[in-house]
Amino acid sequence: MQRRTLLKAGLALGALGSLPLGAHRAFADQPLTFYGLKSMSGAFASYGKYADMGSRLAIAEHPQLLGHPLKYKVIDTEGNAGKAVRKVQEAIGQDGARFFQGCTLSSSALAVSKEIHKAGGVFMTPVGADEITGKDCNASTFRWSVPTYGAIRETLVPMSRQLPQAKRWYTITPQYVFGDALLDNARKVFAELGVEHIGNSYHSLQEQEFSGYLTNAIAAKPDVLVLLNFGSQASNALRQAVNFGIKDRMKVLMVWSAGLDQFQELGSDVLEGVYLGAQYWHQVDTPLNKLLVAATRKAYGINPNYPLAADYIGTKVMLEAIVKAGSLDGAAVSAALQGMRFQGPTGEELIRPGDHQVLKDYYLLRGKPQGQMRDEDDLAEVISSGRSFVEVDHTGCALA
Repeated sequence: MQRRTLLKAGLALGALGSLPLGAHRAFADQPLTFYGLKSMSGAFASYGKYADMGSRLAIAEHPQLLGHPLKYKVIDTEGNAGKAVRKVQEAIGQDGARFFQGCTLSSSALAVSKEIHKAGGVFMTPVGADEITGKDCNASTFRWSVPTYGAIRETLVPMSRQLPQAKRWYTITPQYVFGDALLDNARKVFAELGVEHIGNSYHSLQEQEFSGYLTNAIAAKPDVLVLLNFGSQASNALRQAVNFGIKDRMKVLMVWSAGLDQFQELGSDVLEGVYLGAQYWHQVDTPLNKLLVAATRKAYGINPNYPLAADYIGTKVMLEAIVKAGSLDGAAVSAALQGMRFQGPTGEELIRPGDHQVLKDYYLLRGKPQGQMRDEDDLAEVISSGRSFVEVDHTGCALA
């Protein structure tokens, strides 16, 4: 029996009792392939590398799944939604692929989620755009990371409380779905806090030179500069801002950092005094995070960063849901994921049934001066953490 045929038929193991003994063995010998959607090349390749490491760590915990050898295959999205869709379609059509985890860009995740849903598969992603568990949600798609609404609220609100005199805020934003979602939510929080949003500079997804945008920010004389970009763009914007002497003129907040790997690249001189939003921080004291830190050090000799942790837990939870469902049927696995509680890197986490959003903490960090660092990875301290999510009936999600 061909694995592709079995997957398409959605056979549960419980239905195998009627098969002849030889068919049982043939079925059990067929590997189950789990697909990682990673940006292994392109502008976000450094993110993809660590995301892939996280998935491999989770896969290594399950050499077999429901009696099947477990294989793992990477699909390089190249940070391009069109290419990601084409490769996912090929995997579904040619290999009978059904289980997917990953994506770096929200635009890619939104596009591939539709294809996976049509094929009756399951997809978990760490991207940030609100639409993935909002108006573009579907029954096959799940999201681990806090969406842009929560990232904005858990950074701007506590930072404003710490800096009550900061009344003028300026934003620099990438002009695509993720950046627009952050900016829309930031504007709402500014209004709620009674602070003035004195300006915004948009830039393209390809931009790496930010001097013009920073000059505009300096001219506006804000109390806080808010960087709403991500990855290498956020790093370059922050590094160039420090070179412009901006830290002497205003506070700086990077709302959506990539965590430890990005901080190591920037160094304490750049990070000192900068406020940083984070989905994950390796020093958080939770049971699962302690295990993750130990496993990552053993496997790779490093501390885990955000992409590694995000794709580790996303892969781990999906594999555990397959075991819970006792089935390779996508609908059965999706049902097992709905309402699932589990120990995650931020503590006990919950997949909300109404929109498939994982409820978890988001962190506000502040960069440490070098003299206060206990080790080379002790680059920031946790200022606050919390959970902010739109109620399901306000997300625009109607699962189908």
